[in-house]
Amino acid sequence: MGLFDRFRRVVKSNINDMISKAENPEKMLNQLIVDMNQQLIESKKSVASAIADEKKLERQVNENRSQAAEWERKAMMALKAGKEDLAREALVRKQEYDSYASQLEEQWTAQHESVEKLKESLRGLQQKIDEAQRKKNLLIARSKRADAQKKIQQTVSGMSNSSAFEVFDRMAHRVDQLEAEVAAAGEIADMSSRGDELEDRFKELEGSGSAGTDRMLEDLKKRMSLEDNTKSSQGASTSDSTDTGGSSSVEDDPLEELKKKMNDGVEE
Repeated sequence: MGLFDRFRRVVKSNINDMISKAENPEKMLNQLIVDMNQQLIESKKSVASAIADEKKLERQVNENRSQAAEWERKAMMALKAGKEDLAREALVRKQEYDSYASQLEEQWTAQHESVEKLKESLRGLQQKIDEAQRKKNLLIARSKRADAQKKIQQTVSGMSNSSAFEVFDRMAHRVDQLEAEVAAAGEIADMSSRGDELEDRFKELEGSGSAGTDRMLEDLKKRMSLEDNTKSSQGASTSDSTDTGGSSSVEDDPLEELKKKMNDGVEE
């Protein structure tokens, strides 16, 4: 595999990695959930404000109804006192409060309906966010599985590439060559050691032959020296026996010995 092919593979892997990171499903889904939760918070604020307006209108309706009832009570009190003009003014005031209360009640009714719709929409949004959260977890799990499968397929595809197998073949050939070189070196070393051993054996044999000759020579010298000594000793013993032959014979003859003793006794 050439340098250009290696460079192209590295660039391709880096580009794919950048694209994958830019389109990371997990990050995108998390961001969507964050945006939806932010929308939910804003929606809750809007609904809370609408509910507050509804409560305010309801309170105003009740206040105007109370004021209308109060002016009606005052009109009845004026009639009992025989003051019709005062009772008539009180009824006018009652009508004003009733009219204003009716207007407020219409607004309250519309506001109440709007609030109920907002509440329903808020509940729907909350459900959608919950569902999105569950889907997000499932999608992230699926994305991770798909990414793992993609990496495995890329690995298998890279292994099936002829250039990858060429690398393995080249390495296998290199290992075979190294093993052959090691075996050859060992064989040469064995041959050299066997040659040295053979020479040592011949040297030992030659040395043993020379030593044997030396020993034989020494033995021969010893035997010759021993024979010379033996002959010398025999010659000396012969001459001694010749010189002392008479005395020896006298000493060995019993008769001569007896005569000598008798002569010695007479002389005494």
